Amino acid sequence: SLHTWFLSIIQDEFRDGKIDLESTMKLLTKMQIPFDFTHVKHVFKKTIDKRKEQRITIEDFRAIYQTIVHRFEFYELFCAYSPNGSILADTDLTKFLRREQHEAKDCETIALEMIFKYEPIEEVRKRRQMSFEGFIRYMSSEDCSIFKKDQRTVYQDMNHPLCDYFISTSHNTYLTSDQLLGPSDLWGYTSALLKGCRCLEIDCWDGSNNEPVVYHGHTLTGKILFRSVIQVVDKYAFAVSDYPVVLSLENHCSPEQQEIMAEHLEFILGDRLLTSTIGDSVVTELPSPEALKFKILVKNKKVGTIEEGVLRRHMDCRGETGEVSEFENLSDDEKSGEKVLHQSADTLKRKGASRSSSPPRKKAKMKKNKIAIILSDLVIYTQSVKFVSFEHSLDNQKCYENNSIGESQARRFLKSSAKEFVSHTSRFITRIYPKGSRTRSSNYNPQEFWNVGCQM
Repeated sequence: SLHTWFLSIIQDEFRDGKIDLESTMKLLTKMQIPFDFTHVKHVFKKTIDKRKEQRITIEDFRAIYQTIVHRFEFYELFCAYSPNGSILADTDLTKFLRREQHEAKDCETIALEMIFKYEPIEEVRKRRQMSFEGFIRYMSSEDCSIFKKDQRTVYQDMNHPLCDYFISTSHNTYLTSDQLLGPSDLWGYTSALLKGCRCLEIDCWDGSNNEPVVYHGHTLTGKILFRSVIQVVDKYAFAVSDYPVVLSLENHCSPEQQEIMAEHLEFILGDRLLTSTIGDSVVTELPSPEALKFKILVKNKKVGTIEEGVLRRHMDCRGETGEVSEFENLSDDEKSGEKVLHQSADTLKRKGASRSSSPPRKKAKMKKNKIAIILSDLVIYTQSVKFVSFEHSLDNQKCYENNSIGESQARRFLKSSAKEFVSHTSRFITRIYPKGSRTRSSNYNPQEFWNVGCQM
């Protein structure tokens, strides 16, 4: 009956004697078999390797089917419970469910359900039995997924403030290979969003024709238009998750081009862009992921308070700028890492130039950043502020202000001030960025930073 069933399904497709790769895929889908496209393509090519023709016979298809579907480990398991190696009676399947699947109750009922759901051969199904074909379909199904069904969807409480959640975060999202010479590519943003990433980094610089560009400054990486990045965000932001997306701007643009950035954000993203507070204008607590569903937040430095920005929303502030002053410590090892990274790119530009061997001198200065008011006012709950110390944050930082701390410095805090670190992340969103020497785009292990509550 197995042979008859198999032929009855496939013979129509072979009326012309042979089929191509596309028809092979369609036939596997018709047979209700989960398969990997690349794997099938590989096996198909191997089958036709020594022939001139790009098509296969019915015997070839049977061989491909068995290679892909009749996995040895499934067969071994099937034979352990089937007395004759060809059929499982409902009582055999019940034993399997109890011993292997650890089903505690109603195994007899579940066994019958599985037979009626997965057994493709009608006469076998009528006899309340399961063939190896049915067993394969059951073993490859959602019912055998290692993940708990009720945890495939969002099952946690998503109504706590945003700082209570880990946020899937990407660094230098535009780079798809290394950090020095690699191409900048829009695919970096598409790929990150399709993997469920909720915080993207956009490194913005002044471009020609008054169009801001995205690339890794002071390196030889490629450049892409800021506008194109935002178009990709608009298309894919909520493709796999309803929860908010944060655009983390590393902003090196002049106030003029910052205004262009603000215009692109508003025009392309429309209502999805968060431009005012949710509920009270006086912010005492961050809103929840639930309250921010389908919203895109801008993370950047900000001039003044949220309340002032909201009041300005309907005024024409083009041409207006504000200054954000912050203490910059040039001895920070992360910055010196960046320096190494930029320096090596400069060296690549000027072949033969001698690289400075003296270490960066320790000095601190006040850095002033000019921010275009219309871009500043788009920053609502994710305002970037320079991290000074845990004590300083506790005394001065507002709930909507967040910090970025370098990987090496954060690791030192883990050893010296873990309690203070936990206290800090329970109030403020904290982003840990990789050290500058990771030029090959390697990742640090996030677990140690998750352990103290770092969200990004």
